[in-house]
Formats: sequence, structure tokens, C-alpha cells
Amino acid sequence: MSDNSLPARVDIYDTTLRDGAQSEDVSFSVADKLRVVQQLDILGVHYVEGGWPSANRKEAEFFEQVRELPLKTAQVTAFGSTHRASMVVEDDPNLIGLLSSGADALCIFGKSWDFHVTHALSISLERNLELIENTVTYLKAHRSRVFYDAEHFFDGFKADPEYALTTLEAAAAGGADALVLCDTNGGTMPWEVAEMVRTVRARIACDVGIHTHNDSGLAVANALAAVQQGAVQVQGTINGYGERCGNANLISVMANLELKMGIKALPEGGLTHLKETSASLFELANMPHNKQLPYVGESAFAHKGGIHVSAVEKDARTYEHVTPESVGNRRRVLISDYSGRSNVVYKAKELGLDLGDKTPMSANILAQIKELEATGYQFEGAEASFELLIHKAQGNHKRYFELAGFRVVLDKRGSDGETLTEATVKVRVGEQEQLMAAEGDGPVNALDVALRSALSRFYPQINEFRLVDYKVRVLTGRNGTASRVRVLVESGDNSGSWGTVGVSTNIIEASYMALVDAIDYRLMRDDAEERAAQGRAEQ
Repeated sequence: MSDNSLPARVDIYDTTLRDGAQSEDVSFSVADKLRVVQQLDILGVHYVEGGWPSANRKEAEFFEQVRELPLKTAQVTAFGSTHRASMVVEDDPNLIGLLSSGADALCIFGKSWDFHVTHALSISLERNLELIENTVTYLKAHRSRVFYDAEHFFDGFKADPEYALTTLEAAAAGGADALVLCDTNGGTMPWEVAEMVRTVRARIACDVGIHTHNDSGLAVANALAAVQQGAVQVQGTINGYGERCGNANLISVMANLELKMGIKALPEGGLTHLKETSASLFELANMPHNKQLPYVGESAFAHKGGIHVSAVEKDARTYEHVTPESVGNRRRVLISDYSGRSNVVYKAKELGLDLGDKTPMSANILAQIKELEATGYQFEGAEASFELLIHKAQGNHKRYFELAGFRVVLDKRGSDGETLTEATVKVRVGEQEQLMAAEGDGPVNALDVALRSALSRFYPQINEFRLVDYKVRVLTGRNGTASRVRVLVESGDNSGSWGTVGVSTNIIEASYMALVDAIDYRLMRDDAEERAAQGRAEQ
């Protein structure tokens, strides 16, 4: 590869389980870590860093168990540091742990900044060079792949470029397979990264990698700037997890490498697993999904403005820089007070309902939506309520039950006494009535239990789905406790989830509206599936 050409391929080195686990609020169990490795192997990354084998019992247990996984692509890597200055390399427990881990590849870090050498390690600059070369040489004698992470390289280069480069030369002399330049403090600019990577490649005949942090919001940009100058390994984490502001988000890095720079980063078809990998890591880290993540967020290909939707329907390139399917995502059209008729028609078509373009019905539905939203309704996240609205407007919505009435009672006796909640619901299905009372953990839960109990006699499938999430939003605080509220309910079963909405000045009534829509939607879906099955049987 010439100095001015891009690499044909870049190795992806994932450090979610080590650097990413240092993120605030992120903690992985051994079982979690093993599932992460499997997901990254499906994605097709080249290296998965498992952590410090000698750090604690959990890390050692992970390296013992990960050997049993039948991995196809990923090589598990163990991480450590150069040997202690006070002992010979063979006796360092950190290195003994690295070699006993059974990891396919090893990665060690050393000091590149003279300030860190003299102040953090309190050793001479010459001794630091010995530690680097001795450690790499020793590990290379036992493993075929050894990477050297040059910690604080860019800060070290700014302080003393000659010494920073000399530390890299020590690692190269020891036989390192790649010199990974680390922007540990995350404060380097992309043009600085590019210039320093060029300098390193011009001086040292060794593969170069890049490891960037996001303290300036530039981790992905800095990683790509390094690749543009010839770096052939990128280290980072899924979803950008990491200490302080995080690491380079490998999801964005991989997508940009392949779709924007034409550089191979994953096996064929790997990009289509990006969204599922991102989502899996959010779940395993027990973190809320970031809807705004580039490429893989729920909002990445979501369109709200009517003009945008109209243009996207004609040609998606008008407002999408790549196809959502290329990264495993999908296009979404949002229904809101910014919607035009095209939003309604597109969304209905997405749900399998043909309203026709520029028909009175689509105009009528749009008018209803705008009127409802003026009172506080929001159909983003409540697509089941939107679908029910369309069916009602078309006149083909079946009324599964009628409410005869409900009552919710809270009983608290004494300031320290337990609060008891009971709901009573009376429903009418055809000519039959059913009265049911139930207790619950709060008024909404009691109401939900009573309503399901009353209806399950007629519709037993109601017991097959559950309330997954419940959100309340006060729409305006001007009226204090009498303010209008919006309740969003997410329900789910084995086949997926659906959202419904209710709005009222009474939080119990708003909750009831959303709960009824959730039940109506599930029953309507069951009817549609039954009709489809009958149609197939008749054919």
C-alpha cells in the first residue's frame, strides 16, 4: 500500500468488554460477556478484547469459559500492561496472567508521553523504552499476535515528538504486529491525528492502528482520519461505551468505512447486523436505547415533516444518505402535527392499509389527527392507536366490548399505613355483562387487572400479552394538578410489541383509554390473522 492510498481492509478491534465496561452505569456479568462475544462474532469483527485476565476472578472465569465458544470470525484478545520496572519480565504476574488466559491474541499498553513516564511511573525515559521492548519481545515468543497500545500517544507527540516516536520504535523492535496510537484523553483534532499518523508511517515500517476517545465529540472522525492516512486497525466499542465521554462508536466507524470510504471492515453481509448488534448491547448493558444514534437508532431513518415524507416516497435519496436496510434498520414515518397527507397515506400503506393518494378519507384522517394532537395526543410511539384510528375512519373497526363503568378506590389508613388499591370494572360484550373487581399495585395496575379479568371470559387471548412500559407526560403545568396528561402504554407478546395512547385531565381515564386501545389492537390483529388463515385454507 502506498502512502497516499487507502487500505483495502481495516481490522475491527472491539474493546466493549474492557474499555466499554469502564463506562458509568455499565457492568457485565460473565454470562453477559460471553453473549457479547457471540454477538460480535456474528457481526464479524476481527478481535474482541475480553479484559485483564489477572484483574479479578470474574475476568479469569470469562477467559476460561470463552474458550468453549465455537467462534467463526472473532479472535479473543487479552489486555495488559508492560512489565513492572521493579522485576524481570518473566516474573511479572500481569504477563503470566496474559499467557495463561489462552487468548488468541494479546494487547499491551505502554507509556508514550514523557510526562507520564517521569510522573506516573517515576522511572527514567530509557527504562521505559526497555519495558516496552522487553515485554513485546517476551510475549511474541509465546503468541503469534501481539498489539502495542501507545497510551497518550498524541499528547506525548505534542510534548516531545522524538521520544513518542522512539517508544513506538521500541515496540516495533520487539516484534509488535501493530502500533496502536491512542488518543487517551480524547482532545486531539482530526487534522492533528492525520498529520501524526503520516509521520509515524513515514518513519516506522509497522502496521498502525488507532484508538480514540470521544471527549471532544470527535472519536469517530479521528478514527477515520487515521484510516485515511493508512491505519489498518480501529479500536473502539459498540454504541460508543467507555469512560468519561466514551470511545469511538464502532457501529458508526464500520458503516462509514464500508459505505462512505469503500474499505472492507466486515465479512459479506455483516453490515446488515449493525442494528441488532447495537440493540443487543443496549439490552445486555441494561441501558436505554439511544434513538438518535447514526445508522442504527430508531430515529436514524424516521421522517416527520410532510414535505420530507412526500419526497422520500418519490425517491428516498432526497432525505436519506444510505438505505436503512444496508445497516439492518428500517424507514419510519411519524404521525404528528407536522404531518402532511403524504405521512398519513405512507403510514397507512406501511400498515397494509390503502387510503389512496389525495382522497377525502386521507384528508379527513389528517384533520382528526391534527385535532387530537391539539388536545395533547401524540402518535409517535403509539402506532397501534393510529392504526385503530384509520380502521374507525374506514368504518371497518369491530367494537369488541362496551364499558358500562369503572371505579377505582384507594384506601390508606394512618400516615404509616399501607395504601390499598381496588378497581371495579363492568363491561358489556354483546348481550352479556361482566362485573369484575381486582386489587393492584396502584390504580392503573388494579384497573388493568380488573379489565383483563372481566374480558378474559370472552377473549381468553387477552392473558397472552402484558404491559411492557408505561409513561406519563404532563402536557402543561399551568393548571397544576388539574393539568392534562398523556399516557403512553407499550404492550407486548411473543410476536412483538405495540404502543397506544390516551389523553385526559384525569390520569386514570387517560390510562384506561390507552389500555383499551392495547386490547382492541391485539383482538383486531387476532381477527386479521384468523381471516388470513381461513383464506389460505380455502385456497
